[in-house]
Amino acid sequence: MADSSSALKEGSSGIPPCQAACPIHQEVREYLRLIAIGDFNRSLEVIKRANPVSAVCGTICAHHCEDECRRQNVDEPLSIRGLKRAAVEFGQADFAAPASVDTTKKVAIIGSGPAGLIAAFDLALQGCPVTIFEREKYLGGAPRNFIPLYRLSDETVDRDIDNLKKLGVEFRTGVEFGTDFGLEALKKEGFKAVLIAVGLTASRGLPIPGADHSDVLLALEFLKAAKRENFRLDGREVIVIGGGNVAMDVARSAVRCGAAKVRLACLESEKEMPAFSWEIEEAKEEGVEFNCSWGPKAIKVENGVITGLELKECTTVFDAQKRFNPTYNEDNVITIPGNTVIFAIGQGSDLEAVKKAGVPIDERGRLAFDPATMKTPLDGVFACGEIVAGPSTAVKAMANGRVAGMAIYNYLAGKPFVASMVAEEIPLPELASDVAQNVKKIARHEIPMLNAEERSSNFLPVEKGYTMAMAVWESRRCLGCAAGARRIVEKCADCLTCLRTCPYNVPVVSDQGDLMIRDHQCQACGLCLTVCPNLAIEFRAPYIAEAEEQLEPVVKKLMASRNGSPAVLVLSCGLGAYALPGFNEGFLKNKGGNVEVVKFPCISKIDTTHILKAFQLGADAVIVAGCAEEDTNNCPFQKTLYWAGQRVGRVKSILKDVGIEEERLTLCSFTPEAVDNFGEAVSEVLTKIHELGKR
Repeated sequence: MADSSSALKEGSSGIPPCQAACPIHQEVREYLRLIAIGDFNRSLEVIKRANPVSAVCGTICAHHCEDECRRQNVDEPLSIRGLKRAAVEFGQADFAAPASVDTTKKVAIIGSGPAGLIAAFDLALQGCPVTIFEREKYLGGAPRNFIPLYRLSDETVDRDIDNLKKLGVEFRTGVEFGTDFGLEALKKEGFKAVLIAVGLTASRGLPIPGADHSDVLLALEFLKAAKRENFRLDGREVIVIGGGNVAMDVARSAVRCGAAKVRLACLESEKEMPAFSWEIEEAKEEGVEFNCSWGPKAIKVENGVITGLELKECTTVFDAQKRFNPTYNEDNVITIPGNTVIFAIGQGSDLEAVKKAGVPIDERGRLAFDPATMKTPLDGVFACGEIVAGPSTAVKAMANGRVAGMAIYNYLAGKPFVASMVAEEIPLPELASDVAQNVKKIARHEIPMLNAEERSSNFLPVEKGYTMAMAVWESRRCLGCAAGARRIVEKCADCLTCLRTCPYNVPVVSDQGDLMIRDHQCQACGLCLTVCPNLAIEFRAPYIAEAEEQLEPVVKKLMASRNGSPAVLVLSCGLGAYALPGFNEGFLKNKGGNVEVVKFPCISKIDTTHILKAFQLGADAVIVAGCAEEDTNNCPFQKTLYWAGQRVGRVKSILKDVGIEEERLTLCSFTPEAVDNFGEAVSEVLTKIHELGKR
């Protein structure tokens, strides 16, 4: 939580909270910005710089980034996971080119889950030949084998695996470490390091009466059978024990396997359940009955048939030290009916194969492992992921795999490594309340889904995903944290123009009378940059500079191809409808040689100097094109048309003073429909410009 002193601080360092919260620290703000301007290719390129399983993460990631999105201080967080999926579906990009292969640094990775895949990715990029060994037929670890198809399709996993194959990662399936091969065999093949990343593949049950019945199943075995063997529960009444995300997968899969009724029982109250809230809600929509705050006492069996589950009231799940230590009211007992019971109370490690391979196990039956170095006691043998870090989300396992990859690379290079060497990412403080209250509220675009009736009888993906337009509009809600204004103290004249202009209350005067721009609170609208008389404000991100750099080459191209017609430069917004195919594929590709376009990240960032430079370079006319007033409700920025009008008016007066018709400069604002048919929308303006002719 930010205190009042941090809220008033100028020049704070830090990265966007979404990026800091992401376990693998994806550049969230940057790939959202690129989606907002319609550049899905570059967005996917940014994602692929850090994430080798972007398709999987865009589909099932727990999106820890959204938990810290500062937009939630205004209305709702950005739909970051859904936008990552949109980048994958609409963009095309390859991984960065790997370093030259060094055959003396061969690495074997045991297990093809998310932790192993990211370690393979990082090592392959650094030139290490990597081979992944997988005992299952299908690659992808727990997500591939246990996450139901309605949440994660095989095609989605294949997309990521195929990309890693193109990077040079080799895969061998159907071979088990410790059974089919061991450390000596790997050494003979020339592998210099081994990474054990086998995950948690054993389901847990409870030693309660009736638990040995043939109609009592374990979660992972059931999920695998439902996914791969067309396992059916037609007409059965199923009881699921557990309150986590795996329990939700089990319950919802049981519905799709034909169960007549699915009842779930868990120790936690509904508010305490570890499952994600959206999983709980979707399970309810599909007819799953919840029995919260009840613990299993006995599976009731009559004449060899399960008839129900006896439950006792759970009064508390955790003790005063917040340790799992449930207490019960043994006098309050109920029985819920059912004839099939599935335990979904957690996973553990299956270390039999690892033990066969000769890797040491500690006195508590765990893999012997040093988290500081990511090493086992055996030289050159490392471990990562859930097998050493415990149950977590896929992306947290990936973060652990990334550290293991660093440890292995340093080991192969003969350099020391400890996990504490990995730099900790520091987020910006939270959005100050006096700033948040001035930010426009824009409703979140929820990801379209099949309704409960459409989805509950089959394993088709329940999420439809965003359309391109929805992705562009949703990403436009991003606040641009850590991208905005920064004061150049040496140039600042303390004139307070920025303070009078900013609609968000970001510049303030301290108790000592000094001007401060709270750059960590800036909304990146750009208004202060364009009004500062001493050019004492700069952007932390290069967005405006990128547009400025296009001006000269674009106008030169325009002058070279105008063929006797007036040369018209359009300075347009780059967001919203201007980022969609109607403008990009329709207008830009068919505009003719006498018109060129430079896009800015909102016309609020177009300065008088940009317009004047276009005329100075020879343009005969300039059109500044923004969004219609009614459409600015979907724009996070404020007073865009007002300030654009002020600047255009100022330039018109300058043009008049030097003998250039002010009609050669026009400010236009268009609805999304008009932008979609931009050529038609500006036809009248272009006609007037042609009447004026060349300068």
